[in-house]
Amino acid sequence: MDRLVVLEHGEAGGYRVSVPSLPGCNSEGATREEAIARIREAIQLYLAPKESEGEDGYSRMDSVPLQGDSRGGIEAQPASNGLPAANTILCGDARELLQEVAQDSVALSFWSPPYFVGKSYERSMTFEDWQGLIKAVIGLHYRIIAPGGFLAINIADILAFADPEMPRLQADNVTNKKVKITREDVLAARELYPSYNKYQLAALLGCSEQTIDRRLKNNNVRGGKYAAQRKVKLVGGMVEEWAEEAGFYLYDRRVWVKDPCWENGQWHSLSYRAVDEFEYVYVFWKPGITKVDRNRLARHEWSEWGSRAVWNIPSVRANTQHEAQFPIELPRRVIRLLSDPGDLVLDCFIGSGTTAAAAIMEGRAFLGFESNAEYVELARKRCERISRSMLNDY
Repeated sequence: MDRLVVLEHGEAGGYRVSVPSLPGCNSEGATREEAIARIREAIQLYLAPKESEGEDGYSRMDSVPLQGDSRGGIEAQPASNGLPAANTILCGDARELLQEVAQDSVALSFWSPPYFVGKSYERSMTFEDWQGLIKAVIGLHYRIIAPGGFLAINIADILAFADPEMPRLQADNVTNKKVKITREDVLAARELYPSYNKYQLAALLGCSEQTIDRRLKNNNVRGGKYAAQRKVKLVGGMVEEWAEEAGFYLYDRRVWVKDPCWENGQWHSLSYRAVDEFEYVYVFWKPGITKVDRNRLARHEWSEWGSRAVWNIPSVRANTQHEAQFPIELPRRVIRLLSDPGDLVLDCFIGSGTTAAAAIMEGRAFLGFESNAEYVELARKRCERISRSMLNDY
């Protein structure tokens, strides 16, 4: 059974090696070969039968479920103490699974919840359902985040959902209007022929009766004439309020500038609204001592993005496997900035497994929850591929 190891250059020369899935299991060596040999011995000693559990509440023997075939396939198996094991992706409702996580065991929770913008996995939810889900998930985090640790939420600060009480937005799109007849033309014709109905007026003016109807009612909305208007609402204030109610405090906010979308959609072409091209990462802090280590990033990284509020990261080009993937660079930056190697990183809406993949690449342990069984399998296979790839490097 293979396990992920992280090999780094030591501060005083040589190499330092650790096993993120085995907290406290690390060694050093003057050469790569010596460091690897020593960590193998350390792993054997670490996994020797013990009756005690680690301080984080996870059984030392069962906290590394990079198991399955001999090459390191991942299986989601609970630890012997009944708690979810590190480096697992579990299928289920985050509100239930969060209650099983050990207290104060998570250094960083980074996730992107449903945005309530009409994705297939959101269609059964009402706005009240969405609010209840996010508020509950945030509230359940306070117990499990380590003192001084962080909850980081990536979300677009805009909701768009049907609201039957909202007045319909009326757009007279003069640029792309195929029929140049104006409201004034129709009113003038009706004044000359007051007995004409819309069909007769249409024949007189050489247009369709729908055009007559639109001009008279001052409504140029095409398509979805009978559907409820979509309401736009900011979300940042709600998220901050729910976090504060749980006991967290707003620590930081980063802006992720992505590729513009909706450029060819009606949102862009039938209004003066801006296209969607940025999202936020809201970072909340649990009171406690926070370790500040400027060595987590290189000097140029601090100046390029570590201390910068705006991050320019291209979007995922094609969401072929999941409807709402974010680029792996986003969780990698958050993980490097707000956690140490060996820390446990949680994503309770893990989707295709991007956060877990980033955690593996950065030498952290991970824990993921996902309600969709197909996505769970997708995420597990993705983590398995990355784990094998990194093990082959050593």
